[in-house]
Amino acid sequence: MNRDSFDAWRKPRIVRALTRIESIVGSFSYTGKLVLVVLSLVLVGSAGAILWQLNSSLLTTIPAVGGSHTEGIIGTPRFINPLLAVSDADRDLTELVFSGLMRAGSDGKLRPDLARSVDVSEDGLTYTVTIEEEARFHDGTPVTAEDVVFTVAKAQDPALKSPKRANWEGIGVEVVDAKTVRFTLKQPYAPFEENLTMGILPKERWGILGSEEFPFSELNAEPIGTGLYIVDAVQRDASGIPTEYELRRNGDYVRTGAFIERLRFRFYRSDEELVTAYQNGAVDAIHNISPSLVNRLPPEDIKSVPLPRVFGVFFNQSQAPLFVNKEIRQALNLVAPRERIIEEVLGGFGSSVLGPIPPSLLSFEEGGLGTPEERLEAARGVLEKAGWKRSEEMGLYEKKMKSKTETLSFTLSTANVPDLRKTAEILRHAWEEFGASVTVEIFEQSDLSQLVIRPRKYDALLFGEVIGRELDLFAFWHSSQRNDPGLNIALYANSRADKLLVELRTDGDDLRHEKALALSEEIMRDTPAVFLYAPHFVYIFPDRVKGLKLGTVTTPSERFLNVREWFIETDRVWTAFTGNFFSFFSIR
Repeated sequence: MNRDSFDAWRKPRIVRALTRIESIVGSFSYTGKLVLVVLSLVLVGSAGAILWQLNSSLLTTIPAVGGSHTEGIIGTPRFINPLLAVSDADRDLTELVFSGLMRAGSDGKLRPDLARSVDVSEDGLTYTVTIEEEARFHDGTPVTAEDVVFTVAKAQDPALKSPKRANWEGIGVEVVDAKTVRFTLKQPYAPFEENLTMGILPKERWGILGSEEFPFSELNAEPIGTGLYIVDAVQRDASGIPTEYELRRNGDYVRTGAFIERLRFRFYRSDEELVTAYQNGAVDAIHNISPSLVNRLPPEDIKSVPLPRVFGVFFNQSQAPLFVNKEIRQALNLVAPRERIIEEVLGGFGSSVLGPIPPSLLSFEEGGLGTPEERLEAARGVLEKAGWKRSEEMGLYEKKMKSKTETLSFTLSTANVPDLRKTAEILRHAWEEFGASVTVEIFEQSDLSQLVIRPRKYDALLFGEVIGRELDLFAFWHSSQRNDPGLNIALYANSRADKLLVELRTDGDDLRHEKALALSEEIMRDTPAVFLYAPHFVYIFPDRVKGLKLGTVTTPSERFLNVREWFIETDRVWTAFTGNFFSFFSIR
């Protein structure tokens, strides 16, 4: 049957069917017709609802590119430069504008960034890194091995005085070819790949400058990096000081880029101004504010995670022979009011510590010291057993030596920082009630570093140590680090601890936890310091931005470790176009 014959046969049949339906409907009463209309509408509506539900069940919400987010920061950036960044403002912008061969995730694990691969020799002394072919600086210039070698060489240059210098001392670096660079270590160092997270500078721009010119270059204020975001605009006040930086998403980032299109940074002089800006809606997120101000903010906006830092009082037995007496160190450790410090100084955002490793890095149960009353009684017992007696006249503990009477009296030095000042006063009060004479000396941070810490001119020092992710405590506790630029501010020397510190640097992950436990126990037995607390990082962050994961944060800038996963805008797409298609059917 041809097409014309088929149409001639079909049309009469359709006409007859429609005529029959019309005849049947026409025979209905008015009520019957009304019921038929209602039932037809219900049928059509039900079919539409079923189709809508089916379509909705096949759709999933995914992050989409778009939106903007504004951060408020105390201070203004001077060095948006991975080799010179020192302030929070510096490090925040550097984290976003630059990227390294490797990057840390919010889970603390390292992943390739500019690197395509990292090959490690069997002896652990050679790291060969191949750079991604598509890696580009923000101006479109390819990233080469020459850029990497230049950046590392500048970090090692004593004239530049880079905060990164200590990480790169004794490490050789060379160009293998345009996209391959080789690092050579003198001895195995398990955490070395952490060094590779340092941002890379473009040699073409910075290579014409001498090290003494680096801090004064305008490139520090308008940087070109390889990171997730590009500096798009800078607003300044009448004095030329930046008041706002606006970053835009880098669409050519070598790996999966960010979702949020624009990030803005606004700068304030104090945490009071910062909180006001947050309450007024001028900024979306803030950090680095005092605990008393945190309580003024909505609880649902407050996010916090432990920082891998340890604050404590470090004894200098070389300057204050009083602390050669272990019983003195033990007694002061027992009566230190850790709980009160955490509550009154940190607003509860902190954890008590008894050893050199923060609880966020080492999961083990530290034995408690008992109630305050029990600790006080134990401390008195420790001193009295060693021959110390509390004088009725002065209320101080004293001990008669061969030629003189030793008094429990010393100076406590710390920085002019609100939290440390308050902590020092709480300690002074507690130790004086116990029977010690304590003089608190407050120094500006630069003076504390140059005039007190570097020459080791203190009896006892209230200070903090930033441990980092890799549990490398060598610089803080190895006997070779007792003098500047080492960071062994307790001037601690213990041969077993030295051995463990070296092994911690060379052993793989399987043994490091065990060695870290042994090291912590060894140091705690010697009591070279009164370990007090590990603070928490407190971040005031809006719920409208999704995807935030605060994992291992060592500095405030590391809140951006998973910024590529933050999103504001969303799309709805069929599950078939996502990785969840087959799981959709499997769960049904």
